[in-house]
Amino acid sequence: MTVRRRAAALAITAVLCSAAAPAAVAAPSPSPSADLPAGLYGTKDPTYDGVWRQSLAFLAQKIELVTPATESVDWLVGQQCADGAFASYRDASKPCDAKTVADTNATAAAVQAVVELAVHREVVDKGVGFLKSVQNEDGGWGYNPGSPSDANSTAVVIGALARAGVPLADITTESGKTPYTALQTFALPCGGEGGGAFAYQPDKDGKLTANADATAAAVLGSMGKGLAAGNSNAVKAPVCHEGTGLTAEQSAQNGAYYLSGALAESGHLDLPPMPGAEDSAPQPDFGNTADAVVALAASGHKDKAAGAVTYLQKNSQAWAKEGGPAATAQLVLAAHATGADARDFGGVDLVKQLNATGPEPAATAVPSPTASAQQQKDTSSDDGGLGVWWLVGIGLAFGAGIGFLLSGRRKNQGL
Repeated sequence: MTVRRRAAALAITAVLCSAAAPAAVAAPSPSPSADLPAGLYGTKDPTYDGVWRQSLAFLAQKIELVTPATESVDWLVGQQCADGAFASYRDASKPCDAKTVADTNATAAAVQAVVELAVHREVVDKGVGFLKSVQNEDGGWGYNPGSPSDANSTAVVIGALARAGVPLADITTESGKTPYTALQTFALPCGGEGGGAFAYQPDKDGKLTANADATAAAVLGSMGKGLAAGNSNAVKAPVCHEGTGLTAEQSAQNGAYYLSGALAESGHLDLPPMPGAEDSAPQPDFGNTADAVVALAASGHKDKAAGAVTYLQKNSQAWAKEGGPAATAQLVLAAHATGADARDFGGVDLVKQLNATGPEPAATAVPSPTASAQQQKDTSSDDGGLGVWWLVGIGLAFGAGIGFLLSGRRKNQGL
């Protein structure tokens, strides 16, 4: 998910929830002072995405065998409230209270990041407890507790619970609804306009409109995968499964079918025109294109993402540098999911660029001089976190003399 959509969602949620949600859902916290806290990635106002961008940075660094600085990890851990929730960003010198706006997306992203770092399990457990406690009766989650479920929030929470080892089928409501059944309520049937896609939410009349951002998120969620999905080999071409009673996997494949078609012509997704803008020509949406690449690769169709990867390699550098840590992380995640080289992505070392947005990492692995690029990139963050760190342990055991035999990810900060 891109920062543009996250910021818009926050603004919309604040308006809608002021009348419909519990009193705890309030306006976002005031912007922080110009002096940003030590350990935070990025230099722009973190009010709407501080936790999100930090978490994506950690996820992207982890799959490239970079260990973040302790002060950076401590900053993220310190953002958690006593009940396990994370706000988008808060002043951690003060305890959370009724005015602290809990953010399910930030909480889910932070849980995923801490799982992958294999530290502070208590943070993961408290975060999981909070997310389970605010599940809506339809089985899904909204952006803030008490707000209506949406595809993006439900998907990123599914990813967090799955990465934390929680059996998703056991997370049911009193009426027997699961997170997967909630996601499928946003799925458009095959055959019509946007067939196979997911909507963000139904409109006021209950109509579903295809949304590429929501579709990319829902494909991962329907497969029980987190934001940092692994490199999967291509299988047969995606098809759109018709009928009712589809499995979550079939719905994911339908979403992949839609995304592959959306990327086929130009190799990228487009941003919708801004209201009132004089120039209505479509502009490329780099963030959602990167997310679509990850979704296609994770669902077994990285061959259908190849054109988008080439497009991103040629055109996304300025966007990522301006966008900051989350934007750069999205490209790292897309590169990893498709076997591309994040350290030479269109001539740019994305890992170095990402590392430079925060404190100097505690450790950085170097690319292996012997292993092939494909072997390096086949390490997946969806393997429970064992394979990569087992190899790191071997490298350390051989000593610093030979080094590591290893190779060194919903939003950017450009509000």
